[in-house]
Amino acid sequence: MPKMRKKSDLPTKNCAACGLPFTWRKKWARDWENVRYCSDRCRSGKARAPA
Repeated sequence: MPKMRKKSDLPTKNCAACGLPFTWRKKWARDWENVRYCSDRCRSGKARAPA
């Protein structure tokens, strides 16, 4: 059985809309290079300026 990873060991990025850091998720594994937003809310409001 593989060892568990700590959340702090996962890669992080900053959200293009809000500027807050977010961590890698398994559902983004195939497309991590193209992920720019931390949530659907940030993606739908991408025209707004970062806070």
